[in-house]
Amino acid sequence: MQLRWPKRLSIVAAMLALCVVLLGAYVRLSDAGLGCPDWPGCYGHLTVPQQPHELQAAAIAHPDKPVDAPKAWKEMVHRYLASTLGLLIVAIVICSYRQRRNLPHSLRLPALLLAGVTLQGMLGMWTVTLLLKPAIVTAHLLGGMTILGLLCLLAMRLFASRDSRPLRLQRDYRIWAALALLAVALQIALGGWVSSNYAALACPDFPTCRQSWLPAMQFGDAFHIFRELGMTAGGALLTQENLVAIHWSHRAGALLVTLIVGSLALQLLREQGGRGYGGLLALLLVLQLALGIANVLLQLPLPLAVAHNGGAALLLLSLVLLNYRVWNRRTYPWQPV
Repeated sequence: MQLRWPKRLSIVAAMLALCVVLLGAYVRLSDAGLGCPDWPGCYGHLTVPQQPHELQAAAIAHPDKPVDAPKAWKEMVHRYLASTLGLLIVAIVICSYRQRRNLPHSLRLPALLLAGVTLQGMLGMWTVTLLLKPAIVTAHLLGGMTILGLLCLLAMRLFASRDSRPLRLQRDYRIWAALALLAVALQIALGGWVSSNYAALACPDFPTCRQSWLPAMQFGDAFHIFRELGMTAGGALLTQENLVAIHWSHRAGALLVTLIVGSLALQLLREQGGRGYGGLLALLLVLQLALGIANVLLQLPLPLAVAHNGGAALLLLSLVLLNYRVWNRRTYPWQPV
């Protein structure tokens, strides 16, 4: 009863974080990331300019970026929800500090969340002010996923009971679970790099890429971090070979994730106490692969592209949950049974 508000806030914040991640993907994929050319407002307002005098002032202030109301509203709704999430995390930190003696964890996790959401706000600003620089956009995606994962970890710790039923497994899965989580995190980073460089359709066929298993690729400029959108570090336009290298690397990463996560899922399915986790991992992995293939073959329809981001988030969260269970002495004693 004493932790009622931290529990409620952690659940609401985790659900809102998932919404923010999905909406961020929608904004990015619908090319609305610069719907508002300034930050934190939109053409100097807290809402999208609508009145004639507001539109005139916006045209004078940003003559090269006329107001596109639908795109601007997408961006502003995303900012409103992200700001609300930030306030919820501040409330979590305050509640956690006030009830620190009753918490089942230290204050480090709430503090880390506060630092993370502060950095995420700065990345959101830089995404606009630095004109969608790929490194910043990708870091913004990873920041959102990290906050989502930390909020779910916080909720799991708050709701964990000392009477929770231990996870009984025959083998020690700690290293496998950590490796799977790392592989998925790296694949999400690769996916963000594909999206932020608009390389999703660089390979329009499947399973080959431009009718070849090893198409012509150039990796140097493709993965140079400090460059502008669509440009090499030297200022030239990215070539098709650069974009193919980015896309092909994401496909190679998907194969690696399939091998690691798929192997872990199969091992868990053989365990009586791990079938639920194994089945969940297998289902999410197959769904994510199907969405990735469908996005290529159907030429990246917006609903499927957003769903692909959502599938990545759910797969990440399932592995956060599994890692919490297998690394926690109370819920997983580490001794074979």
